[in-house]
Amino acid sequence: MNIFKQFYKSTHSPKDIASFRFQGIGKTILYVFLLTLLSILPSIYYIGTMLTAGIEGTKSVMNDELPSFTIDNGSLSADTDEPITIEKGEFSIIFDPTGVISTDDVEDEENAFALLKNEIAVSAGGRIDTYSYSMLEGLTLTKDDFIDLVDTVDGMKGIIIPVIASLIFLFSSAINFIEVSILALFGLALKNLAGRSISYRHLWRMAAYSVTLPTVFFTIMSAINTPVPNSFMINWFVEIIILYLAIKEIPKEKATIEN
Repeated sequence: MNIFKQFYKSTHSPKDIASFRFQGIGKTILYVFLLTLLSILPSIYYIGTMLTAGIEGTKSVMNDELPSFTIDNGSLSADTDEPITIEKGEFSIIFDPTGVISTDDVEDEENAFALLKNEIAVSAGGRIDTYSYSMLEGLTLTKDDFIDLVDTVDGMKGIIIPVIASLIFLFSSAINFIEVSILALFGLALKNLAGRSISYRHLWRMAAYSVTLPTVFFTIMSAINTPVPNSFMINWFVEIIILYLAIKEIPKEKATIEN
C-alpha cells in the first residue's frame, strides 16, 4: 500500500493501522516526515505572507508616514512627542521614541513590527522577539539607513523564507518523533488493558499512524486560523483512543493446551 493510501486509511480505520505494524521502519519514518510537512504548511504560508506584507508595509510607512529618526547609543530619537501606530491590514507598525509603549503592549498585537525607545520588537502569532539597539554599539542608524536595510531584506526573501521553513520542519519533525515515541509508551499499558501481546517496535509503527486524524484536524484549524480550546488534551486523548482501538483489532493469541 502506498503512503498516500495509508494516510487516507489512517484517518478512519484502526484495523488498517493495526496492519501497518509489520511494515518496514523506514516507511514509517517517512510517514512521520510527511505528516510533519502537512502540519507546518499553514504556518509556513502565514509566515511567508506576513513577512511579505510586513516588508511592503514597512517600506511604505518608512518612506511616507514616519518622521526622520536616529538610532544612536542604544536609543531611538525623533522629532515627535507621542507614539505612532499605523495599521496595514492585519499588520501593525509601531514607532515610539518616547518610551511609553512596552514590549508587552507589542505582544498584544497579533502581527506587529515596533521601533521602540531602546529596542526593536517583532510580534507574530502570539510570540514576540526583541532586539536591543545596544547590539549596534558604535553604529548610528538613520531613517535612510533603515530603508536600505528593509530593501536588502526584501531582496533576500527568496532565501529567508525557505531557511525559516526548513528550521520549522526540522524542529517540528523532532517534536513529532518524540510524540510518537511517548504515544507508543502509552501503548504498552493499552496492550495490557486490551489483553494483547505486541512489542514496542510494533506499537511505535501503529502510534505513527494513530496521530494522523488529530494532525489533519489541527492542520485544518490552523489553516482557517481558528484556535481550539484545550488542544493539547484533545490531541492526546484522540491519539490514545485511536491507538487503543487499533490494538483491539489485533487478534488475541490462542492459549497453548498441554496434553
